Amino acid sequence: MLTKQKNIVPITALLIGAAFWGVAWYPFRLLELSGIRGEASTTFTYFIALLIGLVLFHKQIRTFNFWDKAVYLLVWIGVCSGLANMAYILGIIHGEVMRVLLLFYLAPLWTILFARVLLSEKLGLPGYWVALLSLTGAMTMLWQPENDFPFPTSFGDWMGLSGGIMFALANVLVRKNQAHNIQLKSMAIWLGVTLIGFFASWKMESLPFISDISTDIWLLLLALGLTIFLLSIILQYGLTHIPANRAIVIMLFELIVAAIASYFLANETMTPKEWIGGLMIISATLFSAHISYEDPISQ
Repeated sequence: MLTKQKNIVPITALLIGAAFWGVAWYPFRLLELSGIRGEASTTFTYFIALLIGLVLFHKQIRTFNFWDKAVYLLVWIGVCSGLANMAYILGIIHGEVMRVLLLFYLAPLWTILFARVLLSEKLGLPGYWVALLSLTGAMTMLWQPENDFPFPTSFGDWMGLSGGIMFALANVLVRKNQAHNIQLKSMAIWLGVTLIGFFASWKMESLPFISDISTDIWLLLLALGLTIFLLSIILQYGLTHIPANRAIVIMLFELIVAAIASYFLANETMTPKEWIGGLMIISATLFSAHISYEDPISQ
């Protein structure tokens, strides 16, 4: 009973974060329509979150030991989170929301593999079943009669798939890194996304001049940046206290929110083939919650 009560707060934190990301595609699409491309909007919003963090977490930053042997984990958390968030945002802007998210939620497959290598979480028969069901669902969604093999055929598909891989790796690294607090892990994420977003914007020449951005767009960027700041703290709390395989299942709530939002806000619907593949992926994700393993971190 005590364990269940203890898990209520981190589970609620993950649900709140999932709900936000289920509708986050809409303001980012509005920004794209206003001339602020995905690379630039990602850079601005995460830079705002980073600035807020620098102000509020200055004590943690001053006492941070840059020679700590676990600092490499913060670096990789930043890199993987940066790639995951950039791919996610570009995918939901340019692709079909539910299709991108379902490919993103192949993350349990990658989580199982990464958790086995980095957390020593043992993969048994249920784990192989999850992997097989996830891959079958993805192949069902991606298969086209004219193609010999079901590879992603659109930019959005590639972003959803690659973003899910990086997201799974970032989650496992957050779980592995018990040496740093939530504030420092969140700072690593904001910095990683900002730097990767800036590099992508520079390469694509999509970073606008600050003076060219209207007041309304600045207010939207500031609101998104503040929301990302708050939700990053909330999500890091949840991911730090819930095993990686279970966390990704809880965050399936994002798909429910996204399905409703994409239907009413963008008139997007899925084909029968996408429904079948998507249900396989969701089933695999749900099944992954019942994988038994020894959690070395909680011992």
